[in-house]
Formats: sequence, structure tokens, C-alpha cells
Amino acid sequence: MPDWTRATAEAAALAGAWSEARGPGGAVALFDTGGIRHAVAGGFASLEHALPFTPDTTNRLASISKHFLAATLLLEEIPLEAPLGTLLAELPPAIGAVPLARALDMTGGLPDMMEALWQQGVPYTASLTATEVMAVLRRLPGVNAPPGEEMAYSNTGWRLGQSVLPAQRGVSYAEALRRRLLEPLGLPFFFPEDEAEPVPGLATGYWRDGSVWRRGRYGMHFSASGGMAGSTAALARWASALLAGRGPLEGMLARLAAPRHFADGTKSAYRLGLVRTRLGAVEVVAHGGSLPGYRNHLLMAPDLGCGVVLLTNREEDALLPALRILAALVEEAVPPPATPVAPGLFAAAEGPFWAELTAGAISVMGGHEALVAGCAPEEARSLPAYLDIRLRAEGEDVLAGRIGGVARRLHRVPPGLQLDPALVGEWREASFGARLSIRADGTARFPWAGGLGRETVLTPLPGGRALASLTHGPWTHRPCLWRQPDGSLRLASHRSRVLHFRPCNDTGTAA
Repeated sequence: MPDWTRATAEAAALAGAWSEARGPGGAVALFDTGGIRHAVAGGFASLEHALPFTPDTTNRLASISKHFLAATLLLEEIPLEAPLGTLLAELPPAIGAVPLARALDMTGGLPDMMEALWQQGVPYTASLTATEVMAVLRRLPGVNAPPGEEMAYSNTGWRLGQSVLPAQRGVSYAEALRRRLLEPLGLPFFFPEDEAEPVPGLATGYWRDGSVWRRGRYGMHFSASGGMAGSTAALARWASALLAGRGPLEGMLARLAAPRHFADGTKSAYRLGLVRTRLGAVEVVAHGGSLPGYRNHLLMAPDLGCGVVLLTNREEDALLPALRILAALVEEAVPPPATPVAPGLFAAAEGPFWAELTAGAISVMGGHEALVAGCAPEEARSLPAYLDIRLRAEGEDVLAGRIGGVARRLHRVPPGLQLDPALVGEWREASFGARLSIRADGTARFPWAGGLGRETVLTPLPGGRALASLTHGPWTHRPCLWRQPDGSLRLASHRSRVLHFRPCNDTGTAA
């Protein structure tokens, strides 16, 4: 039986800390199949105007938006196993061959557009329309991996899924969402095109820059991957209806959270806009959301018919606070943080795959997850916000296990490595013309904002590889430069691995 008293006290302590700090805040709602049971809030929705954050404050939902699209596509009877190329025109062949279902369950190998653009020097704060983003997507030279091989988080499948509705049903996603779900359930959600569109009562998002708060920005067209806005109370009412199967949501949670499989037949933790995991003996269906200045989480325990919504307008972890509240609610313990070996940088023997282990967390090619203790002392696993990770230590210098469904073996990177001289030179990307300069002293100039450029110090890896570090606002992008046998250079991160650079000749063109 859910412990509402203990969970409410945990939520109130979190909200109280936000209020005491007199900074950005958030709200928490506890719900069951009957509706909201308790809600608390703290901190400010607007620092400039000292407006309090309440359970009814509108917030950007970010990637929690995804399963709304999945539900709409199912209600519209869009064939999810159909290849994208049969549903949408003018896609590159490799992208067109990806089934829509794999585009949505993150096993399609689709490059994420934000990272693909960032690697070309286009900041995520740039104001780009849906048409402009799609024009770049149609020029992508391939996919990150064969469909079904790996779960790698990407928003592109959801952008394409949104486009399927007007192409196949002659109706915009916003209209289909309103007609199919929002009006029947009486839910006040918004679907703005981008950050410039006014949203009534929207909380301002903030991130910490040293000792001061700054406003977060995200200029690109949002799309159904993360564009919805609504309050904590509205999201809790939606989740309650999803748990109860009310109205158009009858049987929907089971469809959204149904098992999805890799090409080898094994199950993926990621489903249709939701992640399936466990907290002790309790099965949990969840998803996080992150935009610059916003961090959110939705957690549901279907077997117990209850859950937690946590929305914030502050750039800091939302998963562990939400998990602590859910753990109190379902009377389970949050597993302790785990670091299977001493923290440090690790890399596969070949290819662009790397990870950085810190105390209780890991960054895999830039995809960050908290790590908790596994079944044995040397084992660690994620409670996945986005990426399912299960690792074990083999001595002090090897991590082995499955990351995103793929077996990986990562070796500790020895200190003091020198940059491979074969990386040094001027490089030009073959499909888009982006320029990259790598110097013998281990520094590099990446494309950025037209011809402005962005300087970085490279971290050498064994085998003709190196990591860059590119910071913009609260986010850091760390692509791997990966020398190919034919003398070309690939640029790879968790979400985008398709840009291919070649050496420039004396005229500045690719050789």
C-alpha cells in the first residue's frame, strides 16, 4: 500500500529547500488512478518577478513529451513497423529504411539533429525552423548504426514521427493531439513551435553559471520530441488517466510500455517514449525531460497504481530526487551509488566508444547516467533516465557489460598519452563543408557560429583517437575524433556519428 505520508514529507523537504534558497524551484505531485493525492511546490517560477512556482505553474516538459506522440500515432493507427521512407518523402535511403517503431524506440540508429548540427558549428541556441532542420536531416550521409543493433538516444525519430501525421493523415500533430487526447481528457497542455512562441504562465528556465543563475535558451524548433508545456498538476492528471486507462487511454500504457527488442531478440529497456526499470521489487515506467534550464521526471508504478511527477525550472538532476520520493511512496530503498572501480576515463580497444566514470555516475560518449549498486559488489547498473547500462569490473582497469543493449569492454586510458600525429592537420567534412583544424600541441579549432570557430584542448585516446570538449551554456559536447584506415576522420558522439572529414589539400578542399 502506498505510503502517502512519508512520500509527501520527502517532497515537502525538497520543495522547502528550493524556497529556502530563494532561487528557481519546482513542484511535485503524487497521484494514483483516482487523481492527484498531494502536491507541493517551492522556489520561484520567475526570478525577475519573484513569482512563486506552484503545482499549476506551466513548465516545459521536454522529453516527457515523447509518449504523447506515441499515443497519438497509435490512436491514428499509423503502421509503426512501416519503413520511414514509405511514410515520408525525400528521406536519404539509409534513414528511409528505418522502421518507424525503431525510430521511436531509439534503436533506429538515427543521428540526433541537435548534436549533428553542433558538430558542424551550429549552436542549439540558434533559431532554426522545422523546415530548416528537416533540410539538414535530408542531407545526412547515413545512420549511426544498423537499425536494431543499439539503443542510442536520439530525438530525430520523434521529429520524423510528428511529420508522419500530416503526410499520412492530412492533419498536424498539434491538431491530432488536441482532438484525440487533450480535449477528451480535459487537459491544459500547450505545444509551442519554439522558445519564441509565448506560452501563458510559463516558468523561466535557469542554469547555474558559477555563483549566479542565468536563463536557459534552446532556439531550435522543439518538435514532438520535447516541445510540450504544461503544469505539474496537468501532467499528474495525465499520468493518472494513463494508469487508469481512462477514455482514449484505455489499454494505452500497456501498448506504450510493451517490450521492444533488439535485432538479436533481447529486450530493450526503452519502449515508446517510456523506459521500463525496477526500484527494488517494484516495476517502474518512467521518462525524464531536459532542456536548458529545465529538468523533469515522471515515474509510475503501474502494479501499485501510483506515481510521482517532478517538474523544475533549474538545471540540476531531477531523477534522484524523484526516485527518493517514489521510493518513500512504494516503500522501497533507493540503491546506493556505485562506482565499480576507481573513477577515470575508459575507451574500447577500437572505434569511438568511450566512457568517463565518476563517483556514482558515468558518461558514455556524452550520455550521462547515475550508477547504482548491482547484484554483486563489483557490479553497477543505471536506473535509466535515458540509457540502460549494466557493468562489472574486471580488475581495476576494465569495465565490461552492456551499454544500450550492446556488449562493450572498456579499458582505462593511461595518463600522459600524446596526441597521435596522424590527427594533426586541416580537415573538411564531406557532406556539409565544415572545417576542423587539429594542431600538434593538442589543441583544435572546431567549427562554430559561421567562421568564428571554437577552441578546445583535446584529450588523447589510444589508437588514433581524441576527445574534444565543447561547452555552450549549461551543456558540454564531447565528440570523439576517430582516425580511419583510409586516412579520413570520423566525428562521433552518443547521439551523432555520421560526419566524415577528409584532409584538405593546398587549395583548402577535401583531398
